[in-house]
Amino acid sequence: MRRRQFITLLGGAAAWPVAVRAQQAAKPIIGLLVPGTPASHGNWYAATVQRLRELGWVEGRTIGVEYRWAEGLGERLPELAADLVRLKAHVIVTGGATAVIAAKQATSSIPIVFAAAADPIGSGLVASLARPGGSVTGLSLQFTDLAGKRLELLRELLPGMRRLGIIAGAGNAGTMPEIANVQAMAGKAGLEVITPEINRPEDFFVAFESFRNRADALYVVSDPLVNTYKIRINALALVARLPTLHSAREHVEIGALMSYGTSFTDLFRRAGNYVDKILRGAKPADLPVEQPTKFELAINLSTARVLGIEVPPTLLARADEVIE
Repeated sequence: MRRRQFITLLGGAAAWPVAVRAQQAAKPIIGLLVPGTPASHGNWYAATVQRLRELGWVEGRTIGVEYRWAEGLGERLPELAADLVRLKAHVIVTGGATAVIAAKQATSSIPIVFAAAADPIGSGLVASLARPGGSVTGLSLQFTDLAGKRLELLRELLPGMRRLGIIAGAGNAGTMPEIANVQAMAGKAGLEVITPEINRPEDFFVAFESFRNRADALYVVSDPLVNTYKIRINALALVARLPTLHSAREHVEIGALMSYGTSFTDLFRRAGNYVDKILRGAKPADLPVEQPTKFELAINLSTARVLGIEVPPTLLARADEVIE
């Protein structure tokens, strides 16, 4: 009798992991295709998961969440996207044109939500903002529209600026329109522009050598490589005594001089609304691409003091965040 009980118990124990796996598989899986690292991008994607929790989708209970980290290396994105497809993710959430394109190439059936894309139409991510078509939708960054405003702020801060360095990862389809925009506007303003080619993390050191005695300030374009290595960029800029203008407040919190742009946290939070609608039956083709609604100007006064820059009171008065 004891032997029978033992065999029954053993059989139940062996079957238990299978049952658990089957139960987990029944939950919708949200795949997070992250261009960077937990340190560089984790807080933004956590905002998506938090929003889903508020909408009733709780990680581990009603949904599964799978992270894939590219660590700033764009060449890893296709492999990571294919892995999420193999897992049969119900929705893939990502940001940036390069990552979205990798996801699109990996699947034509799984819905893809981009939390941030600079030029969704120009990058070929969607057919139109009102009716995206296909399996992709999300939120636009309006980077090209904001480039002029950023350059205007930088010139207000540094009226004597004559030479501008641009930091951006090379070959990123989503940021090329912004770079072209900045170059054109800087040219009209009579500024000399230096744009070194940056393909890998070690290229940042070479880039700063090219800025030495040739740039008065740096315009830093937000892309996966730059966002992943923002601490390195800020450290190199401080050593070179170069003021930097970024697009995300998070860069200013870790030493950049100034930023102006959309709130990435807000965009990734709103991406959770798209996932919720898709899980409840909506089709990405019918969900319009939304525009950013929250913009932030942040200034780091500690960095300004280190660089010997006096920030105009009019600029400080307009700042949403001033870091002392």
